[in-house]
Amino acid sequence: QVQLVESGGGLVQAGGSLKLSCAASGTIFSINDMGWYRQAPGKQRELVATISNGGSPNYSDSVKGRFTISRDNAKNTVYLQMNSLKPEDTAVYYCHVESRGYGGSSINSWGQGTQVTVSS
Repeated sequence: QVQLVESGGGLVQAGGSLKLSCAASGTIFSINDMGWYRQAPGKQRELVATISNGGSPNYSDSVKGRFTISRDNAKNTVYLQMNSLKPEDTAVYYCHVESRGYGGSSINSWGQGTQVTVSS
């Protein structure tokens, strides 16, 4: 089993910044992609950003140039630095981790979600 603990959400004014963190622990042999998704009220969950084991990032067009994803492999932690926040960034943000157990099984894990609210 893999546990994900997220932190860093909150309330911020438009134009402000927040940094999210997500630490993975448990039965982990290796971690592949790590990422962030978000879900606004009445909308489907959508990709925000992902980062490969080698550090290659991928961003949705809506956050490109404003958000930066990074990871610390030694700590099994992924970060999301969010700058120039807009009211439309308001959502619950979920961490996602693709990992492998010691038996070789592929595991997809989700965090509990952290609320980000951007006021205008």
